[in-house]
Amino acid sequence: MNHKNTTQVSEFLLRGFSSQPEVEKLLFPLFLLMYVLTIMGNVTIILLIRCDRQLLQTPMYFFLSHLAVADLGFASSIVPKVLQNLLSQRKTISYNGCLAQMFVAIFIGNADSYILASMAYDRFVAICRPLYYSSIMSYRRCLQMVTVSWTITMFHSSIYTFLMSRVEFCDPGEIPQFFCDLYPVLEVSCSDSYIIDLVLMTEGVVEILGPFVLIIISYVLIFFTIIKTPSAGAKRKAFSTCGSHICVVVMYFGGISFVYFKPNANVVGPQDTWAAMMYTMVNPMVNPFIYTLRNNEMKAALKRVIRKHFH
Repeated sequence: MNHKNTTQVSEFLLRGFSSQPEVEKLLFPLFLLMYVLTIMGNVTIILLIRCDRQLLQTPMYFFLSHLAVADLGFASSIVPKVLQNLLSQRKTISYNGCLAQMFVAIFIGNADSYILASMAYDRFVAICRPLYYSSIMSYRRCLQMVTVSWTITMFHSSIYTFLMSRVEFCDPGEIPQFFCDLYPVLEVSCSDSYIIDLVLMTEGVVEILGPFVLIIISYVLIFFTIIKTPSAGAKRKAFSTCGSHICVVVMYFGGISFVYFKPNANVVGPQDTWAAMMYTMVNPMVNPFIYTLRNNEMKAALKRVIRKHFH
């Protein structure tokens, strides 16, 4: 909490990536290209899965389509404003715009982790309980899992946004980040943030670590099941089906953990900016490529859709 002049601010300044205009001119085309690839990759996955009944009825790809929606929404809540500010002299965001960005980022960003946990559970059932897979991972069960993923995170995001709307801010409010995240925004607060800090350190930690723990448990059980498999071919197939998901999980939770669970997480430094860039820009861009480049089912589905609609 700061002790500057307290006033009702109408906008915040965003510190961004650099104070040097020549550096920002180089970052703009890079971030623009990353955002275009994010849109193209995730929209392709969404349309491909929605257009191919065989993929849509497969739980893993059903979850993947929701992950693509989350990645697209997460990046779109942050990157357009970043691009605008890279071209602007005054890097600002309105007070209401900041709260809206915070709500969407928390809502969709946390939904990402719950969907990743659902995908890990799907792999657990497929490998450890194959005889019961079709009954456990029914379409109704999958629908329930994604509904819970979106509903819980919307509820949590509403709580954080409401609490932040009750906070008084210092003038000028310069947020030490390129978007409105909780800790950076709290850094320009002039009122007592004890309640928000308490919620972040209790409910917030559970919300982030909960899905991560479920993923770890799922893959520990998967690992021991694979080790007991006598066939080398079956082992390779099992590991290959999990490889893409493990890569995405490590990248996503690696950036999140560095920003939120390091010592003095409420103190935002330059390294936090680049770590945040990993899970807000890089992950949504590379996830479609990680899931599709070595995925024969996605390639086969693409051929089916092309033959159906363009021949």
